[in-house]
Amino acid sequence: MISWTKLSFFVCVFVFSFSSTVLAAENQSRKEVLAKRMDYYIKYSSDILPWYYLAAIDQFERNIQEVRNDIPKRDGVVAIQFSDDYWTGLLNPLPDDTNLTSIAFFNGHGLDGNQDGIADRQNDDDVMTTLTGYLNQFGVSEKDFETALKEYYQRDETVKQIMTNVEIYKQFETLDLDDRAFPLAIQHNYSYRSTWGDSRGWGGRRMHEGTDLFASYSVPVKSTTFGKVETMGWNDYGGWRVGIRDVNNTYHYYAHLSGYEKGIKEGDILAPGDVIGYVGSSGYGKEGTSGKFPPHLHYGMYKYNGRVEWAYDPFPSLKRWEQEEKSKKNK
Repeated sequence: MISWTKLSFFVCVFVFSFSSTVLAAENQSRKEVLAKRMDYYIKYSSDILPWYYLAAIDQFERNIQEVRNDIPKRDGVVAIQFSDDYWTGLLNPLPDDTNLTSIAFFNGHGLDGNQDGIADRQNDDDVMTTLTGYLNQFGVSEKDFETALKEYYQRDETVKQIMTNVEIYKQFETLDLDDRAFPLAIQHNYSYRSTWGDSRGWGGRRMHEGTDLFASYSVPVKSTTFGKVETMGWNDYGGWRVGIRDVNNTYHYYAHLSGYEKGIKEGDILAPGDVIGYVGSSGYGKEGTSGKFPPHLHYGMYKYNGRVEWAYDPFPSLKRWEQEEKSKKNK
């Protein structure tokens, strides 16, 4: 008869092996998905329309589909989708029209990319051909690209998000930007708990939109993500703070810093783990105010859905990133 000790050992080995296999399969699947997307971006790119312009728009569309119920998720390699009015024409009585002649008659924009004689919004080649056809009308410069975005989306915030995506993809030359880092150096002493929704009194009654991570003065604060430094400087509530926006329409907010890492500035493109500043207790007053509370990092996350931006609880993400970083260190 097998002992309970041996049985437990075999079960643990099986669970570990199964989990490792599943994780490896998921990672491989993710890499395959990204490779297929990149193939499409490269296929439809040109010297005047680099792949990262197409990737930036596609990623923005994918992001908003994930967080909005009024936009269906597109089932395809690319997430880009066009409205009925844009694709088939404003006065076209057939919202699902695929006939090139009638689409052109009603001033629709849908095109045939795979040369099958129809303009089908469910076909990735037709979608990408229509997108590039639209963009190429505006010219070859980055400013022309921004103009095309503003004309189509009609929102400055959306144009800013997509242009941020452009810069990040251009900098790292890859779509594989899933890595994350815990915002504090884990070799230092720190503590945190879920503080989402706690009341705050300074500056008027308000809820706490983030997680407080308590640590000693000058503990390094790191970027959690690939992203662009969008905001720096003094905020009466957050003191010396940094705001970083990533390709997932997420704005990462780091507040109450004692100071910034030398050389960091607005517009910088960062990777996970890059030091941006140091833990402090700045804020709750005019510029330079400090010491009104114990030193800590306030970390917040905000999601933009193409219309509005809202805060959500970063605590689950922090716990996951902390565990992943500790696991890597122990290997």
